[in-house]
Amino acid sequence: MIIWLTSYPKNGNTWLRSLISAYYYTKDGIFLGDKHLKYVQQFPVKKYLENFNYDLTIPGDTARFWISAQEKINVDRKVKFFKTHNALVKLDKNDFTNPINSLGGIYIVRDPRNVLDSMSRHFQIDHDKALEVMQDKKNFTYDFKKKNDYSDYQFISSWELNYQSWKNNKLLPIKFLKYEDLLSETFFVFKEIIEFIDKLINNKNGFSREKAKNAVRTTSFENLKKIEKNKGFSESIVSRTTGKKIPFFHLGPKNDWQKNFDNEFVKKLNIIFEKNLDELRYK
Repeated sequence: MIIWLTSYPKNGNTWLRSLISAYYYTKDGIFLGDKHLKYVQQFPVKKYLENFNYDLTIPGDTARFWISAQEKINVDRKVKFFKTHNALVKLDKNDFTNPINSLGGIYIVRDPRNVLDSMSRHFQIDHDKALEVMQDKKNFTYDFKKKNDYSDYQFISSWELNYQSWKNNKLLPIKFLKYEDLLSETFFVFKEIIEFIDKLINNKNGFSREKAKNAVRTTSFENLKKIEKNKGFSESIVSRTTGKKIPFFHLGPKNDWQKNFDNEFVKKLNIIFEKNLDELRYK
């Protein structure tokens, strides 16, 4: 059965997965990078859909087999964590998941102004383009290196609809959390996450404080940067201009939109996201 670790891109999903993999896939909670992160796979991707008869040249045609692919994943009835950026919506009448295949999920959301700044840096686009992407209700992603192959298609939608689709869903139990809360009270919020997961999986072993402390310590932003520098990181991308790899863990918690936007752009963002900023209690 699947537990989803989900978010809009650049909202802290990698950190969440690092914490989860350190706690649930090690004996001592010590995180060692890709070695442990590999236990949390992504869905949907080609490897889980390759035996189904879809047209890889049509964006979203794989949606017809999302549920069937999850049924295949769940044949052994074991608990598995999966990362996704997919919105929890129907696509051409096809559900992304259902309670038969999923136990629940953890959704991490982040101040949209910091998301925009982080996206701009990561994808090497200007702020206006990043804003356009975040507002695009039809937005999707796939492996851009594969021309005319949409096997890895994920329907992301807009930043707003993405988080609301999971937060307000009636299908699955969701632990909804803010990146900023995880940042300011890492151990205590992580403990809540573990307790939520253990309830979903009916884990009677109890909370391991020492293991959680190790997970928090070894997935600190500075340590993740160190791991990437020494061992590399599978999710880093290549610069379009230099051809060199761009560090995935660049600014992290130090990313501060207030220092990177001019006053007019800030006013524009505050108007566009006013309702969301109020709902999520961002200043």
